Amino acid sequence: MKICFHTHCFPDQLAPKAMTVLTENAAPFGLTPHTDGTAAGAKRRLRAAGIDGALVCNIATNPHQEHRVNDFAIDTAVAKDFLFAAGALHPDSENIETELDRLTKAGIRGIKIHPDYVRVEITDPRFDRIFSQAEERGMFVISHTGFDPVSPDHVHASAAGLKAVIERHPRLTLIAAHMGGPRQSGEVLRLLAGTGIWFDTSLSSTREDERENLITLLHEHDPARILFGTDTPWSEPEKEIAFLENAGLPAAALEKIFVQNAAKLLKL
Repeated sequence: MKICFHTHCFPDQLAPKAMTVLTENAAPFGLTPHTDGTAAGAKRRLRAAGIDGALVCNIATNPHQEHRVNDFAIDTAVAKDFLFAAGALHPDSENIETELDRLTKAGIRGIKIHPDYVRVEITDPRFDRIFSQAEERGMFVISHTGFDPVSPDHVHASAAGLKAVIERHPRLTLIAAHMGGPRQSGEVLRLLAGTGIWFDTSLSSTREDERENLITLLHEHDPARILFGTDTPWSEPEKEIAFLENAGLPAAALEKIFVQNAAKLLKL
């Protein structure tokens, strides 16, 4: 069994526009989509790769959008059809507690943040409000980390920033997407390997120039804090699976990464 802890899709009526914008941003950096951005498209692609369920990582790019994004997350969660959902919070939101109440009532276990999209450093006190609420409620927070095409000249979630967050919030289940972030694997190894942070493995197959560091991180970090992810539609799920299966990890570690850790966080 395999659960992808990092995928993306959009409401059917918004998917074409969203994918057009995202594809234009990603193309200069060699990323092309492998689905049409819909939930149905994501399910088809992931199932074809032998994946049994996936977490949709929703993003609120402005505070006014937050409620509608969480409507989609709740609808996804309630449907119980292959896809799980993470909610979304914006650091400038005035409704953090009420949105978390809605998400919790719907059985949603965590939220996604994207510091680059909102142009706010992960160490900013505005994010601390979110982290504190997540700690109190036992919810996970998954954050984009490292380079992102939307902010090519500035990383808003650096390895040092992630370290500072987990030091300030030691009870927080903070998941650093993309193994701590593209283009900073050396710093991630130096500052975060063996700490209490979590990682998801999404996009690892696309980072050939950082492969050695990523493999080392897999071996030096606690496998109970690593989650399999693909970042569908931005990578090919079969290649993400192969990356892990060829990393030289014990079978017990792979079982944790592919399914057990996700099942624990999602309370399956």
